[in-house]
Amino acid sequence: MSSIDETPADFQAPVGPDQATRDIAEVAAVEVITTAAVHLMSAAAVKCGLAEGDDAEELKDLDEARKLITALAALVVASAPDIGNQHARSLRDGLRSLQLAFREASVIPDAPGEGPGEKYTGSVV
Repeated sequence: MSSIDETPADFQAPVGPDQATRDIAEVAAVEVITTAAVHLMSAAAVKCGLAEGDDAEELKDLDEARKLITALAALVVASAPDIGNQHARSLRDGLRSLQLAFREASVIPDAPGEGPGEKYTGSVV
């Protein structure tokens, strides 16, 4: 057995709860909000059938997409005054694109103002 330290250069020790709390404390609220929004957008896009690949149709689940888009709309509308126009504008654009994609993918269209998230954003049609 060698006495030389053989720890790989890219090794990271497990992060304890105190370190994780400090790491989270260093992240700006705007970054946390936009990261959460991007995760919701990505999941909603997949559930609307917008995933790349041959299995996109298999992954489509409009019931799940509706929930994700509604949650995204609530987050975007509620946080817009606090995150600033630059961030809010891009989130609103992405949200609107998802709302329109949902309408296009839906076999039975929702009435204007009744689509996912539209109780927060208003009608997209």
